[in-house]
Amino acid sequence: MLKVLRFSVRTRTYHQVLAIMMSLILFCCQTKDNEKTESWKPTPLKWVKPSNFPDPVYNLSKNPLTMEGVALGRTLFYDPILSKTNQISCASCHFQKAAFSHQGQSFSPGIHGQLSKRNSPAIQNVAWNPVFFWDGGVHDLDFVPFNPVQNPVEMGESINNVISKIKKLSDKNAGNYSEMFKAAFGTNEINSIRMMKALSQFMITMISSNSPYDQYVAGKDNALSTEQKEGLMIFRKNCNSCHTGELFTNFSFRNNGLPPMKINDTGRFDVTRLDKDKYKFKVPGLRNIGLTAPYMHDGRFKTLEEVMEHYTSNVKKSETLDPILIKENGKIGINLSKEEKRKVIAFLRSLNDENFLQNPTLSDPKVSGF
Repeated sequence: MLKVLRFSVRTRTYHQVLAIMMSLILFCCQTKDNEKTESWKPTPLKWVKPSNFPDPVYNLSKNPLTMEGVALGRTLFYDPILSKTNQISCASCHFQKAAFSHQGQSFSPGIHGQLSKRNSPAIQNVAWNPVFFWDGGVHDLDFVPFNPVQNPVEMGESINNVISKIKKLSDKNAGNYSEMFKAAFGTNEINSIRMMKALSQFMITMISSNSPYDQYVAGKDNALSTEQKEGLMIFRKNCNSCHTGELFTNFSFRNNGLPPMKINDTGRFDVTRLDKDKYKFKVPGLRNIGLTAPYMHDGRFKTLEEVMEHYTSNVKKSETLDPILIKENGKIGINLSKEEKRKVIAFLRSLNDENFLQNPTLSDPKVSGF
């Protein structure tokens, strides 16, 4: 079977092969609920949907949040044991102070200093995401961690090896992980299903919903400056077709007129193999956008000013260019004055959520002590 999978990598996309591997792993790691100890009583964690947000996509009833499950996921998120070299953790490319993106890095370094293919997206409000990654190759949050862990450039490890290392570490350290798995799931069995569910539980708590914009929506009129309010109106008129709703994305895939760079990244096409999807990438959410530079799937823009300049002056026409960017007069791009661009940027900065960026419950437990 492994030989078949290795061969398939040449003809299938990474995500497609990974889906097969995940199915095999999950099939082999089913947990017997009747083996749970009768005294097992995890502490339910109340999950509150922000009042201005839509209903979540993630099915919380299949993976109910508990204090113990989130604590396990948090520990795993910050543990470099998930990588082959034991030096790269999830948090190595997703910093809390940058809304769990890799601020300042177009491509994040993985094991042995290798560079990833795409810019690390922010991890926030994932319970509302129907698809993940720039090409939408994964449709279930529980499967997301498989990708960086098994990506040969990023963490370069296998799930089986990760589980083996965690078990050995548990034995060596008086069963720390073993005890955490038991507290979260009822027995001390350590397997891939439980590991991924725990990581999902932690990531689901990464909710950003208390920016000045949210306070303004809630009725605090002075939460936004006059310039930011004007920027909001300009934004809604010109950008809202893709960056819509309270999450500021419709999760569609669009070609926004970026010419290919050295790496001819064809985006969504890598998953669907449909010509109509060439150079299309998932529309990112814009929350905390002022802190997640550089921008775009390849991190080519260092500032929001560069992003605005692209949309107003540098959109390149191609066969799959989003029709929204082609105007009736034949002009390509979004027509905004210098003043209007400045106001839009001022509004975008109002999406920064300091409470989220400094929330101690999301920090490295070994550092925060919380």
